[in-house]
Amino acid sequence: MSAIDKIQNKAQDLVGQAKEKLGEVTGNEDLQAEGLADQAKADVKDAGEAVKDVFKN
Repeated sequence: MSAIDKIQNKAQDLVGQAKEKLGEVTGNEDLQAEGLADQAKADVKDAGEAVKDVFKN
């Protein structure tokens, strides 16, 4: 996994965490769900990149 991919995935995860917390604080369930979805997407991307790394080596 390239460093750029790691940074992008971490950024997406952090944005997701922020959305989730903001949704919790404001009572906005849609925003909270969107934050959780962003975090899940980042996790899936990380897993996919890890699999690629295994096959590269």
